[in-house]
Amino acid sequence: MSKFGAPNLVALRTKDGVASLSDLVRSSLRLRPDRIPIGEVRGAEALDLLKAWGTGHPGGIGTIHAGSALGALRRMEQLIQEAVVTVPRALIAETIDLIAVLSGRGANRHLAELACVEGLGPDGDYRISPAAPPTGMETETGDPS
Repeated sequence: MSKFGAPNLVALRTKDGVASLSDLVRSSLRLRPDRIPIGEVRGAEALDLLKAWGTGHPGGIGTIHAGSALGALRRMEQLIQEAVVTVPRALIAETIDLIAVLSGRGANRHLAELACVEGLGPDGDYRISPAAPPTGMETETGDPS
């Protein structure tokens, strides 16, 4: 059993010139995954990952560099634009439910923002709202919530 409590974990790795992250995301769907975790999303594979998460699987997790929840959604758009011209904002808003923003380094790393993605507003922009951290989790001030 893996440290994530998953008895059937399949780890896939990229290899230059052989298997890109986009290739692995698409291949993972043939394995009928319960979850699709990705270490770091850095390029056009963001679109493949978004599509994979939206195919009826219970979801996944991935990391992206951004300073805020809204910034993470905007960064996802930028990465998707490496693959297509028109960003599927509705797909992003429907597929991503929760964004956790971490700040600091090492022992000073902390949860700076936890936000729910509620969809798109009438203006076509993302609607996000603060989500309460789990009970007992420390907030940015270091106080338990």
